[in-house]
Amino acid sequence: MKGKVCVFGSFNLDIVAGMARFPQPGESLIARNSMMGAGGKGANQATAALRAGARVHYIGKVGRDDFGTFARRHLAAAGFDAVTLFSTGDCPTGNALIYVAGEDAENMIAVDPGANLTVSEDEVRQCRPAIAAADILLTQLENNLPAIEQVIAIAREARTFIILNPAPFQPVPDSLLAQVDLLTPNATECTLLTGVPVRDVASARQAAQVLHAKGIRLLIVTLGTQGALFSDGENSELIPAFPAQPKDTTGAGDAFNGALAAQLANQVPLADAARFAAAYAAVCVERAGAAGSMPSYEEALERQQAFA
Repeated sequence: MKGKVCVFGSFNLDIVAGMARFPQPGESLIARNSMMGAGGKGANQATAALRAGARVHYIGKVGRDDFGTFARRHLAAAGFDAVTLFSTGDCPTGNALIYVAGEDAENMIAVDPGANLTVSEDEVRQCRPAIAAADILLTQLENNLPAIEQVIAIAREARTFIILNPAPFQPVPDSLLAQVDLLTPNATECTLLTGVPVRDVASARQAAQVLHAKGIRLLIVTLGTQGALFSDGENSELIPAFPAQPKDTTGAGDAFNGALAAQLANQVPLADAARFAAAYAAVCVERAGAAGSMPSYEEALERQQAFA
């Protein structure tokens, strides 16, 4: 029986332009290519968890607009066990404008969160059974903070294992961080959370101790091509990055988090789950797009075994 992952998080419509380089202020450039597709950290991570082998219940909110209609159709066809999708007529569906440029496929993103920031207390309350029934709750910071806090409180009460991916960064109280079981910042987010400039593995270890002092029990700091640092407060381990030929790094962090959640839901030990998630992210970045670029379990396993 596959484990259950409940993902509470954003849905955005992504509009992506592939560029030779990023434009300068006031400069217009011709794009190499462009595409439109499903995105948002919540939807991306839910898709990754699904394709990495978990049963997934996705919870989000969209506007009553054309982008919202697209969201409903996309989510209905994705293959999730269940979707709870609230809507509002007061805000647009979240959307993101993304540049992907250069040989390393780095990205710049501008996001209008729209409906993602309007999840109400009553809407979260309606999701209590889904959160309580899950093995893993996976959430991010692309929704309004009171809703995130309420979701985490419900999961805590139900003893559901909580993963918080603190992205995109927004200030959060230490009391909230202490409620989660596993925190998964990247280097930038780790720097902002701790005040320690995280540039490499050594500085990530320093920052990890600051976060453990705030009450974080388990931590994985993703460091791009340098890998990911796992720390439990007493011991730490570097999870190496897997070789990849990057085409679009937009969904890398979401791929890692979704695959990690799926593995943990399926009772895989944390360090092993992180290694699989690193392989999963390596396959993801070789494809364009976000949610649509998430690979299958078998593709990630093949990458992992090829470089074991």
